[in-house]
Amino acid sequence: MLSRTIAGLLGAGLVVAGLCATAAGQSPFAGLGVTPAGHGAKKASVEFLFPEQVTVAAGKPTAVELHFRVAPGLHINSHSTGGDGMIPTTLTVPDGAAVRLVKASFPAGAEFALPAAPAEKLSVYTGEFVVRAELEAAAGDHLMEATLRYQACDNAACMPPRTIPVVVDVVAR
Repeated sequence: MLSRTIAGLLGAGLVVAGLCATAAGQSPFAGLGVTPAGHGAKKASVEFLFPEQVTVAAGKPTAVELHFRVAPGLHINSHSTGGDGMIPTTLTVPDGAAVRLVKASFPAGAEFALPAAPAEKLSVYTGEFVVRAELEAAAGDHLMEATLRYQACDNAACMPPRTIPVVVDVVAR
C-alpha cells in the first residue's frame, strides 16, 4: 500500500514538474536523465555493453550472457521488483523472429530502500549486471533485435519506463 502511495506521489510530482518546466519553456524531462524523441541527446540510463556476436548450436537452446550497465547515481527495478506498482526489467524478442528467446534468467536484485520509506525494501540493479538468455536459432546468420525494458530511478524520483535495443549477430551452426 505504501509503495502505491509513494509511486502515486512520485508520478504526480513528475507531472507537475513537467507542466511547470513546459510553461517555463524548458523540456519537461530536464534533469531526469530521460531521452524522449525530440528532446536532445542524453546518455541512456541503461546501456547494452556486449556481446555483438555469438555462435550457438543450430536448433538447440544455447546460453548467452548479455551485459548491461546502469548509469552512475541511478538504479533500475529488478525483474522481480519487490514493490507494488513498480515496473520490472524484462527482455523480449519479437514473436516470429529468426532467433527465439527460450528463457531469460536475471540476477538477484540488491535490496534498496527509499529514504522516505526505509522499511519498504525494493529489488534493484545498479552498476553492471548480466542477463543469461537461452537463445535458439536455425542454422545460419541471424540478427537478434531484442529489447530491454526497465524503469530507472534515483533517490528522489522514478523516470518513465524506457526500452533499449539489444542487437546481437547470432551465428547458428
